[in-house]
Amino acid sequence: MEIWFTYIIECSDKTLYVGTTNNIEKRMAKHNAGKGAKYTRGRTPVKIRYTCSFESRAEACRFEYTLKQYSKKEKIELIQKGSNK
Repeated sequence: MEIWFTYIIECSDKTLYVGTTNNIEKRMAKHNAGKGAKYTRGRTPVKIRYTCSFESRAEACRFEYTLKQYSKKEKIELIQKGSNK
């Protein structure tokens, strides 16, 4: 069974980016190499601040969508509570 992750990263300009992947280490390497999402390309280095794991891509994507509706303040509160790693 493949594990999927929804994550929040903090960019070098202190903005937050939300994404989903099945390989968090590889995805972070891509973001930091400037080959990840268009949003993060000019905002490296990025640091992972929150992860949440799921048993399916669909679940992870649903949670990603939910997180994208959160305000920055709500995302920061979630980060402060910690991840479910």
